[in-house]
Amino acid sequence: MYVSWEEFGWERLGRSAGRRRLPVWDATVALVAGQDGALLYDTGSTLREGVELRTQAEALLGRRVTHIALSHPHFDHVLGTAAFSGAAVHGAVGTADLLARGAEELRADAVRHGMSTADATAATDALVAPRHQVSGESTLDLGGGLQVLLANVGPGHSGHDLAVLVPGSPVVVLCGDLVEESGEPQAGPDAVPSHWPAALDRLLELGGEDALYVPGHGAVVDAAFVRAQRDRLAARFGVS
Repeated sequence: MYVSWEEFGWERLGRSAGRRRLPVWDATVALVAGQDGALLYDTGSTLREGVELRTQAEALLGRRVTHIALSHPHFDHVLGTAAFSGAAVHGAVGTADLLARGAEELRADAVRHGMSTADATAATDALVAPRHQVSGESTLDLGGGLQVLLANVGPGHSGHDLAVLVPGSPVVVLCGDLVEESGEPQAGPDAVPSHWPAALDRLLELGGEDALYVPGHGAVVDAAFVRAQRDRLAARFGVS
């Protein structure tokens, strides 16, 4: 039986990708499907969300997710990763060390933002750190001629920001929380404001004027939105 992406609340982004805005924290996850492999960009905030995403992805594609790319190491984007047994997990260089030593901090942050202690503890006890760390850029072949680019464009929103470029018409750029549409970009204690505008410049170089830019929170935006947000961040933090 054919299952449409829309039935599960997913928004199609061109021929090879789709994304879903998760409840509670409005974090975006994205699925990129090649002929042989499938990449999930971020995994949700709990193991329960991770299992739901895995079930949906398998129903949509008829096969398993083979690769995970983590946009940055904040709880609402990484705590579902353990639900994807066997998937190769990618992150910006340094993410693995940070997650390995920072599980308690992630748990406390999740609880502070309203997650139940039980859900936060279960997810952080099963925390999965990336085994494949990206320094600079890395190409991932998903088969059928689809090669996605993993780009370590940070630091910015965090110390370890990983974007993904999906070729096609249109090009799709998965930005993580380097770009936010549903509110002003959040600069927590691990943000690197002095480098954030440069990270957005790099996203614009990768995607170009006609790309779709997918924020970590909020609606899909265009290059003009990213450029305007870049200029506001530069003014906010006194960076050229």
